[in-house]
Amino acid sequence: MSHSTLPTHLLDPSGSRLLKPRKEGITMVMDKGLGLTEYTDLLTLSSDYIDYLKLGFGTLLLYPESVLREKIEQANHHGIKIYPGGTMTEIAITQNQLSIYLRYISDLGFDCVEISEGMIELDAGLRTLIIKKALEMGLEVITEYGKKEAGSRLDLAALEERLATDLEMGVSYVIVEGRESGENVGIYDQQGNFDADLILQFFSHSSLSQHLIWEAPHKKQQAKLIQLFGANVNLGNISPAETVALEALRRGLRSDTFLAKRG
Repeated sequence: MSHSTLPTHLLDPSGSRLLKPRKEGITMVMDKGLGLTEYTDLLTLSSDYIDYLKLGFGTLLLYPESVLREKIEQANHHGIKIYPGGTMTEIAITQNQLSIYLRYISDLGFDCVEISEGMIELDAGLRTLIIKKALEMGLEVITEYGKKEAGSRLDLAALEERLATDLEMGVSYVIVEGRESGENVGIYDQQGNFDADLILQFFSHSSLSQHLIWEAPHKKQQAKLIQLFGANVNLGNISPAETVALEALRRGLRSDTFLAKRG
């Protein structure tokens, strides 16, 4: 029996999981150095569950160009938007090489660029110019809010203001910093837990929260966000090995979310 002949409620007990192409329920997977065999296997098995694929940190500079181009080509073939991590943009900015960098990634075939301030401070005017420049070059822009420094905390009021401003400029999503560790940064404490009531309060009054991507590398974080906000909350910094497991969480195919919020 093929999947197509199974009842919908068996394939998706949540009753609400959106299929690609989608603008909500985004899954962003982080590639920190997959070889081509692993990468090909990942996309063959999981492309229906991946919306964005981020080449973490500055790893794109460490690949042979032939491998890099193959990764981009395969992502494009599978309908996955691929982009370098925001660290590369910050490095290009600090070295006054942003225009060259943007042209380089555009020529390689990247769909998007991430503009972050995890390690640097950007004047608001300069930041606006950078976003506009990237958009004018035909790149989709994803921004990130928050610092990478251990112990840094999230200011929800500032996040809401940043979200509104960036979306008005044409940014697609704002990522909430959680690093690949998911601990002691952003909304997470040293054990990777977060104040669900505080985040729920933000969601309840923000009309733009569907444009946030929460970095949530750990299963307990993913499950809690799905329990709070449903199958189609946007999640990022997902390990390649956890892509299918996350989709199972979203659909209520695991005990953690079997009785999660519907819709």
